[in-house]
Amino acid sequence: MKIVIAGSADNALEIKRKFGEDHEYLVVADHPIPLSGMDSGVIFDFLPETGVAHYSSYLEVESIHIFTYSLYRTLNELLNPQLGESGKIFGFCGWPTFVDRSLLEVSCYRNEAAELQEICKELGTECRIVKDRVGMATPRVISMIINEAYYTVQEGTAEKAAVDQAMKLGTNYPMGPFEWAEMIGLKNVYKLLRVVYEDTQEERYKVCPLLKTEVNLL
Repeated sequence: MKIVIAGSADNALEIKRKFGEDHEYLVVADHPIPLSGMDSGVIFDFLPETGVAHYSSYLEVESIHIFTYSLYRTLNELLNPQLGESGKIFGFCGWPTFVDRSLLEVSCYRNEAAELQEICKELGTECRIVKDRVGMATPRVISMIINEAYYTVQEGTAEKAAVDQAMKLGTNYPMGPFEWAEMIGLKNVYKLLRVVYEDTQEERYKVCPLLKTEVNLL
């Protein structure tokens, strides 16, 4: 399968690690993505969520399917109503390491579950469909854990290194919350917490003041 990656060199490396050497890869750094000569395949678009302007051209090629970075805005916000019932565009989390996992977490624009399963089978990955909501599922959970860890440090209960160690030993997590935050990028975590709190008004997503202070210092 031909896989086009719109994003950075790091994005491309992660996609290639995830899907292996049996595919043809093309890496581009900006929109619009060149589609000439491409009659089928998959696009993984890590670039900022700019909406319908660059999605409409994808729909002109019948057998192209698009995975777009739709973490801070839903697919419905990005695409509706200009693209109608496309059935070709899916959402994914473009945070570092969130693609190269055993399960690819994906949201659907409409009811494309069967079609998505076929595409993922061709890509050689299992997928898990989540609702088209900001933050998806796993990024929400990890951001909430990081936020709570910041509250723990802010209250003086423990230092960052101790929190990381306790979480890894006590829950068998692969990383502690502060290690996760560094890997993901604290600005990404902060942005996600803000949009999820705006969406849900749930206190568990309200940004810890210490986290906000550290983001402002970056």
